Amino acid sequence: MSLLKNLPFEWMIGLRYTRAGRRSARNSFISFISLISMAGIALGVAALIVVLSVMNGFQKEVRDRMLSVLAHIEVFDTSGSMPDWRATALQALQNKEVRGAAPYVEAQAMVARDETLRGVIVRGILPEEETKVSAVATQVKRGRLSDLRAGEFNVVLGVELARSLGLRLGDKLTMIAPQGQVTPAGVLPRLKQFNVVGIFEAGHYEYDSSLVFIHMEDGEKMFRQNGPSGLRLKIADMQQAPEVAQTLSQSLTGDLYIRDWSKQNRNWFAAVQTEKRMMFIILTLIIAVAAFNLVSTLVMTVTDKQADIAILRTLGASPLSIMKIFMIQGALVGLIGTAIGVSSGVIIALNVDVIVPFIESLLGAQFLPRDIYLISALPSDLRWPDVWRIGGVAVVLAFFATLYPSWSAARVRPADALRYE
Repeated sequence: MSLLKNLPFEWMIGLRYTRAGRRSARNSFISFISLISMAGIALGVAALIVVLSVMNGFQKEVRDRMLSVLAHIEVFDTSGSMPDWRATALQALQNKEVRGAAPYVEAQAMVARDETLRGVIVRGILPEEETKVSAVATQVKRGRLSDLRAGEFNVVLGVELARSLGLRLGDKLTMIAPQGQVTPAGVLPRLKQFNVVGIFEAGHYEYDSSLVFIHMEDGEKMFRQNGPSGLRLKIADMQQAPEVAQTLSQSLTGDLYIRDWSKQNRNWFAAVQTEKRMMFIILTLIIAVAAFNLVSTLVMTVTDKQADIAILRTLGASPLSIMKIFMIQGALVGLIGTAIGVSSGVIIALNVDVIVPFIESLLGAQFLPRDIYLISALPSDLRWPDVWRIGGVAVVLAFFATLYPSWSAARVRPADALRYE
């Protein structure tokens, strides 16, 4: 209480108006509108935090599933093959950010079983090296990645591709290379039978339905390559991939092309960022509507308190002091609403994995069927910079909403206000 007595009179009156009394129906209505404005700001802030957290969670989930199959950085030789890949790998590993390197052969092909054909991406790998750069070995649900052995022409394929072709362990499929074989009868496609020794599930439909792994030496023979297509690198922090790729382009010798994961999936990540920006703008409009409800609240307060304003002016209060009183009142409503919204949004975003299953059990519904979305839990990734940005926007909007009513209060003439009192 003593602290309040030491405050400037503008703050004391502003705080008193924020706790608007209920001596009349008019005061009660003003208090109700003020509470609605506060609740609207809180709801908008909480909704924006939760939505952005869920979108971040989806992005992180998809990105992690992509990078369980893809490399953080890929190094190609412009000649099309890299026979001396071990020397390049040793150079790359000298960078303290690089944790692993593995060679690979990659090409497009067709696979056939009976009368069914599918276009696929064939990746030839060394199983013992591949574990250094990807999590494919842990994603093999049936069979083992180590069963890919040179000369045996074995294959590990995605679960969706296996399902569409009706393949199981031990079955055979025919691979058709795009490079034809010239014969006296003309150009004939090159065919080779492979044995299915494994089925993996990355959790990303694109790769589960179109990616197959074979041994690198079998890939070199199949696609007539003299050495691997390039190197796949794993780094300590995948977010630093563009910077590490730039550093490697200056340190590695040879005529090389280096590509990081963000460039490989640029269109997808650009689309996600655009969606996040648009969602931020749309939900910010909800906060703006609630914040500008403060305008009507303060205008009604100014109209109701004209006699008080006139008395303060006759006692020596300046127009700036009157303006401060109503700015403090509106800003406090905005700050309280923002604080409630931030705390509510953070709590919900951190507990989405508990709240959503509870709602599903109440409604007897499943929001994310696993057979469609490949995930059964709603992901959430709360990022504090987003929280501070959302809170800052809400406070700024609330502050701007106080300017006109406060300026209007400062222009009240004491004689006119007291004429009919």
